[in-house]
Amino acid sequence: MNLSRRNFLTGSLAGMGAACLGKSVMADAPKIQGFDETITQVDPTQPWQPVSDRKVRVGIVGYGTCQFGAQFGFQSHPNVEIVAVSDLFPDRRAGLAKACHCENECESLEEMIKDDSIEAVFVATDAPSHVDHCIKVMESGKHVATAVPAVFGNLEDADRLLETVRKTGQTYAMFETSAFHDDVYGARKLYKAGAFGKMVYTEGEYYHYGTQSADSYKNWRTGMPVQWYPTHASAYYTCVTGGSFTRVSCLGMKSVQTNRYTESGQYGNVFGTEVALMQTSEGGMARIAVSFDTPGIPGEKGRNRGQYCAFEGQFIPANDEIKEKYQPINILKPMLPPNMDAGGHGGSHGYLCNDFIEAILLGRQPLVNILVALNTTVCGVVAHQSALRDGESLPIPQYTL
Repeated sequence: MNLSRRNFLTGSLAGMGAACLGKSVMADAPKIQGFDETITQVDPTQPWQPVSDRKVRVGIVGYGTCQFGAQFGFQSHPNVEIVAVSDLFPDRRAGLAKACHCENECESLEEMIKDDSIEAVFVATDAPSHVDHCIKVMESGKHVATAVPAVFGNLEDADRLLETVRKTGQTYAMFETSAFHDDVYGARKLYKAGAFGKMVYTEGEYYHYGTQSADSYKNWRTGMPVQWYPTHASAYYTCVTGGSFTRVSCLGMKSVQTNRYTESGQYGNVFGTEVALMQTSEGGMARIAVSFDTPGIPGEKGRNRGQYCAFEGQFIPANDEIKEKYQPINILKPMLPPNMDAGGHGGSHGYLCNDFIEAILLGRQPLVNILVALNTTVCGVVAHQSALRDGESLPIPQYTL
């Protein structure tokens, strides 16, 4: 099944777009990878179906360099009322309020979560703060969605986060954008139908080149171990199969950008590229490559090969029997609510928001729930440990609710 032959192409201006910031800003601001204009493939015969007429009262925190707080379309979803926004910086807070059409500005997350009428919070803050912020939100009796990664280089934080989800029973979602890339969505539909059998081999790649790190709160991006931010690549396995990685051997290569990757930096990290070979919970293999250090075509990309078919933007069956059985499966994404854009990062933003809101309304798990979030993130934490040990094979923690 070739996507290019049976699709409905929808272009959407991503996060830096005119809908949130105005066309003049779009023209003047430099484009950040993932926030450029995106083409995604949608089936117009699958209109969005409302699951409730109730509005979820949402708070949003974080409007930094990527301005993630306004990128996922909460302000446009018919089942959402944004009742509060927050950022530590007044100008950013005001910008978020304007983008989200919200008049209630809170000086901090801590102030926001005192409002018992808020049902859910989207955490778009700096990566090192995700765990603490999400725990505070859930302990205040609210559901939470967070930008990636779930944890930042700390296995103990993974245990803390999981225990909080268990204890509070709140809905937790991680907004991993690769989960709704067209190819990941299509592969997931085929996998769930049994077309792959077991997944034999997966490749996931995240390439984001720059001679300087993007601006970040307390410079958290500068010099970080790149496998601490693996989710755009590792999702090509976890968000297709729902499985996990069990062992990893990873090699890192010392960066030539010694202004960023240095032993004297805040992370003591010299690797700008780390490539990991991981064993999967099915007994297969995955190569997960992350590089912020190599020029070339950027992006978040991958491919899957199973026992009975492969998927690399199109369905490639092993034989006519597999083709006849699984060719009819519709692998195109359904439509979003009216007036809601798919957004950037491969047309994923709107789908992640919609999935989270519908999970709350229906009382179900979101696609990238706490287990998928940890399985997608923690593998990279252990991968970096392996790279520091010259590729020693290390076990990856497994998580259950």
